[in-house]
Amino acid sequence: MSDSSPLPPVRLHAEAELARDALSTPLLSRAARLARWAGADTRVDAGGGLVDEQLPAAAEALGLSGDDAAAYASEAWRVAVDTGLVEVTDEEKGTVAAGADLALLTGGSPHDVLRVWLGALEAVLADASVPDLGAVVDAMAEGGEVDLSSLDFDPEAEAEFLEGVLGNLYLLTVSEDGPGEGPVPLPALAASVLVPGDMAEPSNDVLQQVSDAMMRLDDQFRLLEPIGLVEYRPVDEALLTEADSEAEPEAGGAAAAPGDDTDVTRYGLVRLTPLGLYGLRARLLEAGFAVPAVGELADKGADALLDGTAAFGPAAAQAETEQWLARREPLAAARELLAAARGSDSGAPLRRLRCQQALSLVGADAEPALREVLDDAELGGLARVWLTEHGARDVPAPSEAMVFWLTIDTIAAQLAAEGNSEELRSLVEGLARQHSGFFGTAWRVGHPATADVLEAMGRLHPDKKIAKEARKAAFKARSQHGG
Repeated sequence: MSDSSPLPPVRLHAEAELARDALSTPLLSRAARLARWAGADTRVDAGGGLVDEQLPAAAEALGLSGDDAAAYASEAWRVAVDTGLVEVTDEEKGTVAAGADLALLTGGSPHDVLRVWLGALEAVLADASVPDLGAVVDAMAEGGEVDLSSLDFDPEAEAEFLEGVLGNLYLLTVSEDGPGEGPVPLPALAASVLVPGDMAEPSNDVLQQVSDAMMRLDDQFRLLEPIGLVEYRPVDEALLTEADSEAEPEAGGAAAAPGDDTDVTRYGLVRLTPLGLYGLRARLLEAGFAVPAVGELADKGADALLDGTAAFGPAAAQAETEQWLARREPLAAARELLAAARGSDSGAPLRRLRCQQALSLVGADAEPALREVLDDAELGGLARVWLTEHGARDVPAPSEAMVFWLTIDTIAAQLAAEGNSEELRSLVEGLARQHSGFFGTAWRVGHPATADVLEAMGRLHPDKKIAKEARKAAFKARSQHGG
């Protein structure tokens, strides 16, 4: 991902709702409970962790029992320390006290709560990128030092891989052609990071890498679920037994055939929660990415709305526009949109398309604004379309020049929004079919994008003869304007 190109806009839940979600996550709620449980007799080791003797009492305070109770209590305590819910007051004596941030969880704003949660998320992500602690202990027992190379572990590479996976999960979630709020199969997510985009069929070596990555991700997502980043359906334990008994693990096969729902669900399903979307967006923003969120343009002018939604998909653009319109009186909003849609720069056709889409959401109260621009060379065609669609009376017929100008403008906008899409290809074919002399007239249209549009029509039309006509018309248009 480039840090200069904006990512698709994300639709975030309200901060108050996200803060409630954060407070109810198992890990942060346990950390807060331990911070309140800690007292004058609580002791920690040199690293700030609870001494072993106190782990049973901590687990009891959390209502935990069983073999993993002490481990869960230890994890919650580490999060409490890392997020400032607990402070070590004397390192030599190992004494602690409630941290300044503990009060924020009950008396702070939703933003304060989310800041604490983001700190907890960073702590968990750091834990998720370290090797198996059992292997570390063994290595220390043998040599007294941890040799990461002997563990076949590169901390930077592991952290980078997890970041890449989470980045792709974010993209899949916010993209309009992605699963949205639906789960992503773990094989497909691992493959999205490891399989080169130009590789038609993954090699056995790549499939094995995907299989190995899935096992790492299975462990990591199990760690990330309690902090509320994801909802995760783990890999079926039976598969691990099956893989151990076969020469070639089945996981590679799953990655190769992610479309088989029956099998893929056994290999893990992961979904970003609304809180997880908030968290990953915050981390992307901090890393310098342009990460828009729906609603950010609601209090800005129409020029910012039309320019800002230019790169949005249709659903996101409509959601943003609806929020913008909700804050304005319809007639004033229509006038502001029309004024912002004018221009002869390269971005103007797409602005006018977004303006037309925005005006489709405004009711009949906007009619006076549309009538005011009927004689405008750039907006008159758009106004006639709106008035006709809304059943207005006495709408003057457009001149042939206005019809052709609007056609060129519309195609230029579609090219900017979608590129050479199938929808645009159908539009081009329909125009050439309905108007046999289209290219003979179109090259004369005084629109800045005329030549570019005619060249695109030549690329898109499947009939070689018609495509040649379009290219000739583009040449004439460039010659006419000295280009």
